[in-house]
Order: sequence, then structure tokens, then C-alpha cells
Amino acid sequence: MQSTAKTVVEYIASLPEDRRQAINKIRKIILKNLPNGFEEEMSYGMLGYVVPHKLYPNGYHCDPKLPLGFINIASQKNFIAIYHMGLYADIKLLKWFTDEYPKHCNTKLDMGKSCIRFKKLDQIPYVLIGELVAKVSVKNWIELYEKAFKKLKA
Repeated sequence: MQSTAKTVVEYIASLPEDRRQAINKIRKIILKNLPNGFEEEMSYGMLGYVVPHKLYPNGYHCDPKLPLGFINIASQKNFIAIYHMGLYADIKLLKWFTDEYPKHCNTKLDMGKSCIRFKKLDQIPYVLIGELVAKVSVKNWIELYEKAFKKLKA
């Protein structure tokens, strides 16, 4: 479900109270741990954390007018989702996360390629999310992205 909200504040205000609290807490953890250079904005109808054009003028390869995306968070119909592209692009980061998850949460990890789904709002591992966010700098993300993108183009 993509929101039509134009701003982060508008997006959060549009959520039901329980989702608003969880998204706000995730947002605060992300902002506290996000390496310098990433910026917060609305992206694909979700809260987005991107590499701005001033740091990566090429932008996103599918639409270079868009900044290079890194993390999104969204309130979906039956869950809250965190989309972390670093997990998709870096097998070592993915292994670290999947190994750490059971240490922080007693629910089974519900995950796609870059999407982590949380159906039980009281089971969101906020500390682990903060650790995950802090692990990839803008420079690291651009390197991972370009390596993956160049493979796709070859």
C-alpha cells in the first residue's frame, strides 16, 4: 500500500495510533543510527532514506531523477515493513542479520529479499534495527549498489 502523503509528518499522521507509535519508534531508531549523508524523504509512498543526488548524481538506475534508495519503512495492510536494500546486496550483512535476529526476537523471521515484515508490533527488535542501519555508510552503499548494478548490465 503506497501512501499519497507528501511529507513524512503527513504520512505518520495518517496512520492508526498503534502503527503510528511503532513507525515513529522505528523512524527515531533509524535517524539516530543512520550514517551521515543519507537523507529522509517520502519515497515510493513510504518513508525513505536515500543517497541524495548531491552525493550520487547518477540517481537510481531505473529512474535517474530519483535519488538512490537505501531503506524504506511502511505500514502495510497486515504488517509493518522495513525494506533494507543492503540486505539484498550484501550476503555478509544478510547472514549477520539472520544470525542476530533470534537473539533479539522470539518470533520467526518473516523476510523477503530486502523486506522484513513485522506482524506483531510488540515484537519489533528496535535495537537490532538500529544496529543494522548503522552498518552501511553512504560510501559502502554506493559501492554495493554499483557492483550489483554493473552485474545486471553485463
